Formats: sequence, structure tokens, C-alpha cells
Amino acid sequence: MARVIVLGAGVAGHTAAQHLRRMLPRQHDVIVVSPNSQWNWIPSNIWVGTGRMTKDQVLFPLAPVYRKKGIDFHQAKAVAIYPEGLGPDSTPHVEVEYTSPEQKGRTARIGYDYLINATGPKLKFEATPGLGPDAGHSLSVCTAAHAEQASQRLAAIIDAAKSGRRQRLVIGMGNGTCTCQGAAFEYTFNVEFELREAGVRDACEIVYLTNEAELGDFGVGGMRFKQNGFFTTSQLWTESLFRERGVKAISGAAVTRVDEGELVYETLDGVEHALDFDFAMLLPPFCGQPIAAYANDGTDITDTIFAPSGFMKVDADYSKTSYEEWSAEDWPRTYQNPTYDTLFAAGIAFAPPHPISKPRASAGGTPIAPAPPRTGQPSGTIARAVAETIVDRIKGRDKPAHQASMADMGASCVASTGADLMHGSAAAMIMYPVVPDYRKYPLTGRHPRHTRGEIGLFGHWVKHMLHYLFLHKAKGRFGWSLIPE
Repeated sequence: MARVIVLGAGVAGHTAAQHLRRMLPRQHDVIVVSPNSQWNWIPSNIWVGTGRMTKDQVLFPLAPVYRKKGIDFHQAKAVAIYPEGLGPDSTPHVEVEYTSPEQKGRTARIGYDYLINATGPKLKFEATPGLGPDAGHSLSVCTAAHAEQASQRLAAIIDAAKSGRRQRLVIGMGNGTCTCQGAAFEYTFNVEFELREAGVRDACEIVYLTNEAELGDFGVGGMRFKQNGFFTTSQLWTESLFRERGVKAISGAAVTRVDEGELVYETLDGVEHALDFDFAMLLPPFCGQPIAAYANDGTDITDTIFAPSGFMKVDADYSKTSYEEWSAEDWPRTYQNPTYDTLFAAGIAFAPPHPISKPRASAGGTPIAPAPPRTGQPSGTIARAVAETIVDRIKGRDKPAHQASMADMGASCVASTGADLMHGSAAAMIMYPVVPDYRKYPLTGRHPRHTRGEIGLFGHWVKHMLHYLFLHKAKGRFGWSLIPE
């Protein structure tokens, strides 16, 4: 009998657990450890953040799904990994601390044969003084609860605008090293749509503040593709939407402090600026969850298993230090830890070898560049590949590890730019591959026909369809495994 532990129950962890249970006989244990009791379809937090959806429409409890599937669920957070066991006990295990109300604070050690780290990101609000909805002065849509707060504040802004008070809304990145520019982009245009629907658009200024050097970078170095027989860029495509909707954009900026009603940001030229606001939704940077690792003799080996960012090291090439050296071949394929072959990482939890966008810093040395995105479709695809590798090993199949390199993987993103089914719209972007490969595609780094973008009502219908489709999949309902990651 084998035991597989999955740390985390987001897109990557939940996907891995579902496929492991589907493919493994019941004498093998599949265990999920997650501090959260509910699964969140995070892409639809955008709609919660504008009041178009409620929290209940993007959340569901995990325990009933896992109980039905035969997956052992522990509502707990991992605090330490012992890949060699400890002392006389040579059984690899993970130490967890329970977070459920009934067992809060209790610790336990759970042995494993294979472990998948799919813990996702820690929301690093503390990276910027004053950032965040809990201990700071800004809002977030990273969780359903945060999005609900943003919705309530947006409603107050609309009421103030209706009473004749001009409002400034700032949406974007809360630090120079943030990722998930697509989420901020999407929220910006959903807010713009709601202001128009409420009849107060003329009374509100919307400012998009981003660490992208150019609009349309999205942390993937931007895109170039053919449209109507001509090459265009995601920068031109994105800028046209900003002009059309009257949204002011400030790019190449790092927020360095957020005070009550005012933020300070530094631009690439090293100049510091202040910007007052009535509403600020600023995403935080990400880092790995604070998990330690120890050898059999108790020696701290955290630096062996995890990168300085806190994300787990995998089969990537971390040796290259300059942008000119980096290539698609540096990116991981099997997501197996190079030191301990029973450890894997999936989704945001793996340490990328380097950014995809060109690294930049201000004249004063402040890093201002997007971190590489690893959410959504890539997370699910990686998780399934890792699960398939582990199943092969448990069943004794002499096969190479399954691969899911982001340098060989396409991805699609549908970003809503307004939520009404009749006259809303969405920006649909497809890229292949996610990590550009200039050896295969010297002109653009990506396939010129399989990389493209469109804006229209049809994309919005697709976005709504995906919301219900992936909730169906995540709940493990009939035919779930046939729905692509």
C-alpha cells in the first residue's frame, strides 16, 4: 500500500488529488492537507469584487467531496517536511498544524511515500508598508472574503459619485515584483463597466497602476501575433482597450507605501510620486508558504528543498544568472525535486528558474518587473502530469516521468471586461507556448497563428461557461475527468 500526500487544495492540489484517486486502487491512500475548508474558483472572485456574484457562488466545502471520493482530508497547514524521516524513524513524513475550529493548534506527523507540494502562494502584503485589507489601506480580490470587501467598498464609491463627489479609483499592482497582472487588468474593466452601468462613469477617474514596463506584458514578456494578416502586439491590443474605455495607465511603477487615501510609487526613472485615491485594489506579491525541511539528524535542509522565494526547487536550471543566458530549456518538465525523488511541486508552489519578462529595476535599484504567472490552466496541467507520474511508480510501470513544461504548453486566458450577458465583453488571449522559445519561433518566440487575442461578447459567454464548467469539474460530478485542465 502506498500513501500520497497533497499539500494544498487549490487548482493544482485539488486536481492532483482527484486524478490520483481516480487512477489508484482504494488500497492506496490519497491524503489532502489544506488550511482552508472550502475550494475557491479564484477567477470568478473578480465578479464577487464588483457585486455580480456572491461568495457562495465561488466557494464550496471540500470535506463532502473528499469523503465521497475516498480522499482523506486534514484541515491543517504543513509546517515542516522530513523527507528522510527523523532519527530512528526513517519514514518520510510531514508535520502539520490543524486549523479547523475543533482541532485548532493541534500538531501531527503524517507519513508518506510521495508528496506533492501544491500549497500555492503566500499573499505577501507585508512586502509593501500599508498594503492589504487586513492591516493596511488597500483592497484585494485574492480571496473570496477580500473580494466581498472590495464589492462593499465599490458600492460606497458609487453612492458617493451619485451624490456629486468625484472619485478616483486605483487598481493594479501593490509592489514592483507582483504577478497576476491579468487579474488586475480584468478587475479594472469590470469596475469600469459597473461605473457605466450605475451612470457615474463621468464622475470617476480610473487609474491602472502596474509594474509592467509596457501594457500587455502580463508577466509573459508580451505577445506578438497575426491579426487580419498583419503582425500586432499585445501592447497595442491592450492600449487600444484602455483608450476606448478612458482608463489612465501608469506602467513601470512600484508601489512603495500605502497610506490612508494616498499611495507612493516609484517609476523606472527612479522618481517617486504620490497619488491620492478614494478606492485602491492593489494585488500583493507572492512568495512560498513558510514550510521548513529537516534531514534525519534534525539538520535544517530548507535551503536544499526550497528556493529563497519559499517555492520548491524542481528539475529546472537555476544556474543561469543573466537575461541573455535564459532559454525555454531552463524550465522544469517533471516538477520532481532534484534531491528527493518522492517530492514534487505543482502550480504556483514550484520555483521558476527565472522571470519570463525582462527583469528591470528603477534608477534607484528598486525591482520593477512582473514575476512569471503559473496559475489556472498551467497549474491544472502540471498537477495532472505529476499525479500520472506517481501513479505509474506506485503501479510499478517502467515509464519515464510525465512532462508538462510551460515551454511546450499552450494556455488560454479569458478576461471579462464587463459582466452583462447581453452587452458585456471579454478579452480572450491564447498563447503557445507560455514560455517563449526563440529557437523554435525565432521571429516572436511563440507560434504566430496559435498566439492571438480577441475582444467581444462571445468571449464573455465563454467566461461564464467556464465558471460553471470548472465548478462542476472541481465537485467531481459526472464526467468531470473529461473536462480538460
